[in-house]
Amino acid sequence: MIADDGAQLGIMPAKDALQMAAAKNLDLVKIAPQATPPVCRIMDYGKYKFDQQKREKEARKNQKVIELKEVQLSLNIDTHDLETKVNHAIRFLKAGNKVKVSIRFRGREMVHPERGLDIMQQFADACAEYGNVEKAAKMENRTMLMFLAAKPVK
Repeated sequence: MIADDGAQLGIMPAKDALQMAAAKNLDLVKIAPQATPPVCRIMDYGKYKFDQQKREKEARKNQKVIELKEVQLSLNIDTHDLETKVNHAIRFLKAGNKVKVSIRFRGREMVHPERGLDIMQQFADACAEYGNVEKAAKMENRTMLMFLAAKPVK
């Protein structure tokens, strides 16, 4: 049994503990019900729940949400177009987001998946300073996907 001021009151029957809590106009809360004997505390449960919600809200406010941004490439992309897409991806990585790079294979392009791998490798090498390859390039149906994650800030 723990008092409302944090003092240890020792082991006592539940009936006595309830009477003490009622006398102080507070609640009796089981803190560790699995312990033998169970640990109880006299406290204002409403205030406790309010403080707990306030702490959780503050933690959520300080939490950084990582978004997934997508950059779509084509198999016949030119060098300048690739550089533009790389710059977009670098901007996303600098903001701390993950980047999903995809190449859609159309028609006869399915015959040349190695060209797609080459483009993905060029893209990963160009973004290497700002991000790591989280999931390597892999074919899924008619699309080749690769995921980049931002490097941790030093």
